[in-house]
Amino acid sequence: MFSKMKTETSIKDIYAKIQEADAIVIGAGAGLSTAAGYEYGGKRFKKYFSDFEEKYGIHDMYSGGFYPYDTLEEYWAWWSRQIYYNRYVDHLELYQKLYQLVQDKDYFILTTNVDHCFQKTGFEKQRLFYTQGDYGLFQCSSPCHNQTYDNKKIVKEMVEKQKEMKIPTSLVPHCPHCGKPMTMNLRCDDTFVEDEGWHQAYLRYQDFIRRHQDLKIVYLELGVGQNTPGIIKYPFFRFVERNKEATYICINKDAYCPRSIEKRAYCINEDIKDIIDKLYQIQCTND
Repeated sequence: MFSKMKTETSIKDIYAKIQEADAIVIGAGAGLSTAAGYEYGGKRFKKYFSDFEEKYGIHDMYSGGFYPYDTLEEYWAWWSRQIYYNRYVDHLELYQKLYQLVQDKDYFILTTNVDHCFQKTGFEKQRLFYTQGDYGLFQCSSPCHNQTYDNKKIVKEMVEKQKEMKIPTSLVPHCPHCGKPMTMNLRCDDTFVEDEGWHQAYLRYQDFIRRHQDLKIVYLELGVGQNTPGIIKYPFFRFVERNKEATYICINKDAYCPRSIEKRAYCINEDIKDIIDKLYQIQCTND
């Protein structure tokens, strides 16, 4: 059974748990980036995609990513904008405050987000595992080989040169090995490429969990929804159940935990930005 308690615990108590921990594992979902300013709908969507909304009736970036566009020129006009505004235009203030809270701790980041905000903020690359891919990488759509490619230069060119929701045909990316169209390195189906970097990050994460499994460790879950709870949420539950020294902290508008760990859990049903701001203010006061 699950507990949906609304924790009234002092922010100072949560801050103290983080500071007292031997290690911290941050599990970050889409809710964290939304809180940081990467909303996929509303005014931000209309600002960058009003033409696609008018033509196709698309009302958010998530839906637009699955639309069956008639041509690759239209497909890449959409995706170049989605990548550019969610990967190469920064909204990092919230991430910077989170970094200040844990930079001196022994930490590791497990995230399903693909916007690369952690690394851009200053979190160490060797302490990051992006399980679902990266907006900044292309892969073969087939895929004919397990390699990914940096896309920053070509994505910016696509955004700059597109007209009437189409990019020039010469900019449509193709696999350098088989010639088939490229696609994003995002886990949408069984064609997702787990390249060498992905596997190295996975091993580092597993090693971190193994080395800290019996220590005083905080599992800090931020904005993880119900699309893929088996990646972050459910493993965190199991880790805390097995280690009586562990603490589970969940900040989400739908925070909950199993009753088996509720005495060592803080389920905070509030806005992530508000809570991180308060924790950051305590940090600044203490410094």
